[in-house]
Amino acid sequence: MPAQEGCDFTGRKSKTGRRRIVNEYNENYSYSIPSVLLILFSNFMQKTLAAFASIALTFTLAPTVQAHQIWLEQPAGPSAVLNFGEFGENLRETSPGLLDKFGQPRATLVSAKGEQPLEVTKTPTGFALSAKAGQGDSIVAEDAHYPLYKTKQADKEGMGAYHPAARYVTGFAAQQPKLALDIVPTGKAGEFKVFFKGEPLPKAKVGVAVQSGWEKKAESDAQGIVRFDFPWQGNYVIETMHADRTPGERPALVAKGAAASTEKYDSVSYVTSLTVAVADGVAPIAAGPAAPANK
Repeated sequence: MPAQEGCDFTGRKSKTGRRRIVNEYNENYSYSIPSVLLILFSNFMQKTLAAFASIALTFTLAPTVQAHQIWLEQPAGPSAVLNFGEFGENLRETSPGLLDKFGQPRATLVSAKGEQPLEVTKTPTGFALSAKAGQGDSIVAEDAHYPLYKTKQADKEGMGAYHPAARYVTGFAAQQPKLALDIVPTGKAGEFKVFFKGEPLPKAKVGVAVQSGWEKKAESDAQGIVRFDFPWQGNYVIETMHADRTPGERPALVAKGAAASTEKYDSVSYVTSLTVAVADGVAPIAAGPAAPANK
């Protein structure tokens, strides 16, 4: 995807771009500088208010840490790795630390041979899986036991569940949904479909990022379809979220040998990522310094 004139690699308007916009307004439309500044200020306020609204919704649904995502990578070595943090900010949570919040992540290798449960082992920097995905394969992972948290909406308190999930694919080969909230390739390059509980999810907010910090956002259409360009080689992490305010209960995570029990919740905040490994394209932009993990 070629860079737009007057934009930096993050897609934000550069200073040169802003000056060029002002000049074009003055030359082509005879706008005054104060009028242009008013337009720019108005656009800024609209984006700021939208951002605050999004942040407010996030805080209503889950604590700050739960704005994080989990995502899968396949570094050198025999194991795929499940990370927790912010891929676009080069932030990976560690143990001791927020990585210890996880209850019991599970992972499955999906291939032409069927589904194979994988062993998941916590390390100081993530969760190592017992295998990798081969060409045309996929790995799915999720944690259905992340601790419940208190919510408050319209002065009504309740309990919320955070359900993080992730998928890894080696290309654009079509995949079938497996996760409660899932993003899968359709078989067409750059095209994906969002599902919730097996049904296409329209108007889902979807974002894609690379580790250098570049990101782009889109919305799924009426069939749950969303499309992105992939100009660079390397990993892209696509993410979507969905809030389900249907009350329910889930099996509680108990110590080995203890009696089984359940825990009730009033809402579930689903956050799912899809890592796409792209082999073609121009050389990737280098990632910035790793962000410090939270304790």
